Amino acid sequence: MSNAIPRRAEIRRDTKETRINVRLDLDGRGDATLATGIGFFDHMLDQIARHGLIDLDIEADGDLHIDGHHTVEDVGITLGMAVAQAVGDKRGIARYGHAYVPLDEALSRVVIDFSGRPGLHMDVPFKAGMIGDFDTQLTHEFFQGFVNHAQVTLHIDNLKGQNAHHQCETVFKAFARALRMALTPDARSVGVIPSTKGSL
Repeated sequence: MSNAIPRRAEIRRDTKETRINVRLDLDGRGDATLATGIGFFDHMLDQIARHGLIDLDIEADGDLHIDGHHTVEDVGITLGMAVAQAVGDKRGIARYGHAYVPLDEALSRVVIDFSGRPGLHMDVPFKAGMIGDFDTQLTHEFFQGFVNHAQVTLHIDNLKGQNAHHQCETVFKAFARALRMALTPDARSVGVIPSTKGSL
């Protein structure tokens, strides 16, 4: 796999509940332009861009007069679709990624496999229900939407934490670092799909 081949995508997804536009470059510098209408969620998406070294633009117009559920879930879905499109047939990528990330008292571990099979295990005992205008329950909805459409297996565990902001931030940072590792081209397997099946 060569970095000369652009790994970029743009996906627009419109429903009666949300209108989402995602543009990304998997081989970027971590630049981000984010406007979901949910401040803390934008902050978490910025972690994905900066720590994943993914250039990421996300515009979301959702039914926030109801709550943030549809917006957060649909951003996860659309981001997953964009990652799947940008990575293509996965030739030459590392496939697996993992990261531990601390923030003060909080520590989270994320492990990802670009397996072609959607699966999410998430164990994050949040210490608060809301962080600003962000419902912590929606963290699961975001990642569920992502794995379903990126076709990845994802394990997320918050190992320690007393502050919900810290817990959530370590999850998103660890996700970004694991994603970056999994998507990095492997110089020893250029052009090879990393599976004994020959496809992912």
